[in-house]
Amino acid sequence: MKILLIGYGRMGRLIEKTAAAAGDTVAAVVDIDTIGNLETMGRVADVAVDFSNPAALPAVAAYVRRTGTPLLSGTTGMTDAGFAVLDELGQYAPVLHSANYSVGVAVFRRALEAVSDVLKPDFDIEIVEAHHNQKVDAPSGTAKLLLEAIDPNHEYTPVYGRQGICGKRSGKEIGVHAIRGGTEAGTHTVSFFGADEVVEITHRASSRQIFVNGALHMARKLVNMPKGRYNLQEILFGGDKA
Repeated sequence: MKILLIGYGRMGRLIEKTAAAAGDTVAAVVDIDTIGNLETMGRVADVAVDFSNPAALPAVAAYVRRTGTPLLSGTTGMTDAGFAVLDELGQYAPVLHSANYSVGVAVFRRALEAVSDVLKPDFDIEIVEAHHNQKVDAPSGTAKLLLEAIDPNHEYTPVYGRQGICGKRSGKEIGVHAIRGGTEAGTHTVSFFGADEVVEITHRASSRQIFVNGALHMARKLVNMPKGRYNLQEILFGGDKA
């Protein structure tokens, strides 16, 4: 598999190293400061793998429209407008975005979808995520993904941290909290607090390698798929789009 690598930070460099070890080829690399190179670049790879920055999306989108290159995106901090662009790109190529390519997190999300409706009426819900001190966005894309799994119809109000006298907890809110420090690769815990009992589900990443392995695995699947906008859940589990 030939890869156009977009974004050359820690994730990008690890993708390059892992891909080479697996016998794949990184045909070209562009970073945020060289993103303009996409304007004159033809189709050089089987798939574009983008772990850059939302600011690069206009250039990436123009490239996909022009070349029809499949796009796997792991960029976090995307806005609703950015997701709309990814949806539109499905007309030109197979497009997959996930804030987290860990198979364990995919199962975590699936579990939340299965149990949340049973617990929500009587349990208070809190999400806590921890990441390294260089992460620029909060809450994490994975925390947002888990929030969506718990409340797909947006019936609850997310409360991002609490400070001061904020009143009693509402029954229709979900707390979301971000912790930053050290070299933490990523830990996410969803807690359901009931009367005299607590249910907690935690996923802990020991390194970024799990995200890289998952992304490359999904990239190999994506290159053989027809045009369309895909998500991790439907490819892994064959379910409806989420």
